[in-house]
Amino acid sequence: MGIADQFKDKAKDLTGQAQDKTQERQDRQDQGQNRDRARDAAQQGRDRAQNASQRAQDEASERFDR
Repeated sequence: MGIADQFKDKAKDLTGQAQDKTQERQDRQDQGQNRDRARDAAQQGRDRAQNASQRAQDEASERFDR
């Protein structure tokens, strides 16, 4: 095997490693975004429940006042 072939093989290896690192980085970023989306959805659910509870209390107060 000539030296040129060795350089080609090394270049292929390094390219593969770079692609793997890029994919790993993208996967971690996607996981973080999914975690953020889940956190936001949970907060929205809590906010909606709190708003519904407040509306129910307000309606009950109005009915009691009548």
